[in-house]
Amino acid sequence: MMKHVAANALTLLIVGLLMLGALLGIGQRAFVGPGPLEQAICLRVEPGANLRTVARSLEEQGAIASGMIFRVGAQQTDRAGRLRFGSYLIEPGTSMDDILDIVTRGGASTCGTEVLLRIGVTRVAYLLRELDPATNRLEERFNLTQDTDPLPEEFLAYASQPDTRLRVTIAEGVTSWQVWDALRRAEFLSGELPDVPPEGSLAPDSYEIRRGQDRAALIAEIQARQSAILSAAWENRQEGLPLQSPEEALILASIIEKEAGGPRELAAVSSVFYNRMAQRMRFQMDATIIYGITRGEGQFGRPITRSDINGVTEQRRHGAIRYNTYQIDGLPPGPIGNPGRAAIEAALNPDQTPYLYFVADGTGGHAFAATLAEHNRNVARWREVEAEMRRQQAQ
Repeated sequence: MMKHVAANALTLLIVGLLMLGALLGIGQRAFVGPGPLEQAICLRVEPGANLRTVARSLEEQGAIASGMIFRVGAQQTDRAGRLRFGSYLIEPGTSMDDILDIVTRGGASTCGTEVLLRIGVTRVAYLLRELDPATNRLEERFNLTQDTDPLPEEFLAYASQPDTRLRVTIAEGVTSWQVWDALRRAEFLSGELPDVPPEGSLAPDSYEIRRGQDRAALIAEIQARQSAILSAAWENRQEGLPLQSPEEALILASIIEKEAGGPRELAAVSSVFYNRMAQRMRFQMDATIIYGITRGEGQFGRPITRSDINGVTEQRRHGAIRYNTYQIDGLPPGPIGNPGRAAIEAALNPDQTPYLYFVADGTGGHAFAATLAEHNRNVARWREVEAEMRRQQAQ
């Protein structure tokens, strides 16, 4: 009798173990296999959230089939206590294993709200954008100048969320004063800023930042990036260029950045300056006059006059004449803005062209010419375009 009972118990134990093994196998496959999510979602993990709360949210949004398997998998892989708050993009079909990796790895949020401080040549703005998981595109909610006072309460509510991403974007050609002024007024940064950084020393780019990040440390990071870009470009420059130092390359790049009509023109515009240097012609660029007068602080706000070009007494008295490439030979004493990587590379790798002149062509670009006669014809066409634009604006 006892032998019969023992045999039955052993059979049940074996069956139970087999069933447990099968269930574990099913659970393992469910944990690492493709998930049921059909459309991307933005999963928000609140500060202090626990694994059960996150699993419930994932179940409700159709991202996982079993909260229990999700929790057990997290415990078995030693990730149950590693949740990082934020907003995370979960793509269709993402496995539970991969979702756990996303929400425990940490780092910047990959969806949700982003506040962007965009420092442009003519405008400094706060943009608040939110990622639409369905399209993986940022939808703009606010576009405000930095001078907006007061900022809308809805904007502040969005921006104050702890997982809102913060970013600073610096446009090519902005001056160091423009960057310095925008950063010292950015309320989500902290610490004092030293003096305005040297012109040209800041790398136009997009920088992800932390709330409360030190302003001086951010400036140092931006300067380090520009230094690395300039050093690499100098090492890879064309042979035989008449420039004597990386600093001269930076000055030339800043003029190219201001004068070119877009990225495709940078190397062609660069060639014009080298061709002029070879023939001992002055650069004669309006942007250098403007910088000499403003020193990069604020907008010029008026057309350039003949007196500006001629370098009148006022210009001479304040040293602006040193930047006026209608009146000086060669390069001005320093950069006239912060050139981007492409402009720096163009300054050190110009196209080989016969061009000595260029003028706007009405399409956002320029018409280039090798002779003065050809240039004069291009100027005449541009004047016609200008006149037509004025007529259309008057209607």
